[in-house]
Amino acid sequence: MSRRSIPLLRQLWTLPSFNLTPTRSVTYMPRPGDGAPRAVTLIPGDGIGPLVTGAVEQVMEAMHAPLYFERYEVHGDMERVPEKVIQSIKKNKVCLKGGLATPMGGGVSSLNVQLRRELDLHASLVNCFNLPGLPTRHQDVDIVVIRENTEGEYSGLEHEVVRGVVESLKLITKFCSERIAKYAFEYAYLNNRKKVTAVHKANIMKLADGLFLESCREVSTKYPGIKYNEIIVDNCCMQLVSKPEQFDVMVTPNLYGNLVANTAAGIAGGTGVMPGGNVGADHAVFEQGASAGNVGNENLVEQKKANPVALLLSSAMMLRHLQFPSFADRLELLWNGLYRMESTVRRTLEELVLLKKSLMQS
Repeated sequence: MSRRSIPLLRQLWTLPSFNLTPTRSVTYMPRPGDGAPRAVTLIPGDGIGPLVTGAVEQVMEAMHAPLYFERYEVHGDMERVPEKVIQSIKKNKVCLKGGLATPMGGGVSSLNVQLRRELDLHASLVNCFNLPGLPTRHQDVDIVVIRENTEGEYSGLEHEVVRGVVESLKLITKFCSERIAKYAFEYAYLNNRKKVTAVHKANIMKLADGLFLESCREVSTKYPGIKYNEIIVDNCCMQLVSKPEQFDVMVTPNLYGNLVANTAAGIAGGTGVMPGGNVGADHAVFEQGASAGNVGNENLVEQKKANPVALLLSSAMMLRHLQFPSFADRLELLWNGLYRMESTVRRTLEELVLLKKSLMQS
């Protein structure tokens, strides 16, 4: 081995990236009984779902996390989510879910939408951020997309007026708009976020999106320490791909949130690494934050190359939701360390290859 490569290897093993120990100790004082194992409803789902949920199960077992899973088979081509699954989630309060494929066009309605309505999971949250060691075009991306989850274009109010003419209704209510705006500002306040951006198309949908904006403006006055602004959804998409670092917390109606969250995920590193969840007053369902294009990818299923990081990070969110913060910290610290390690190894190997070429030429 060349002497010039030795400093590179020493640098590799002494980098802080390899130290997975927290820099300081944080005391968490549990209530009596908080350490009792909790039941979590598990839905492996379709496509890559069983692969990534299986990875989560292995990690939780290795960590000795204080929870156990109640597994149920649910698939996107079912007419309804089985009642026993609904009852399990209502009993356990928490669910971990793989992706459920939704048939295109005719056929059964989306089971994802059914779950949100049945459990009143009114807020969807997707955290899109740069992972250490995962190279992307943009840096300093840390966006939280909070999406109204129960109405809008997903209300399912469609009918054929006459042959060849279909009417689809977009439902926006003051109650749901205020509720999601309050959740977004409360999230920003509790997580030391500085700005909330409302995404809309009120220049065209003046009544529906106008009502959504009116609700956001009213709620914003109760949080003077948090900056509030608004952006039209088409301009939002352009700004996301050009200057994503300008966004912090984004609050959106249902359809826009789906588009914005998947766009932000692609910018920050891909749908396979972005965590998310759906929460209501009584229940929470955690899943991959953005899943466009990979739930039904048969190539990934055949090759067994599905990336479990998104669901693992969603599981960390779930552990924190269950008041097991130390287990959540360990899980997040592990994956941050592994990504840094992989990046460092990759860079070092590239340098060694260049060094070998230069030595061969000399």
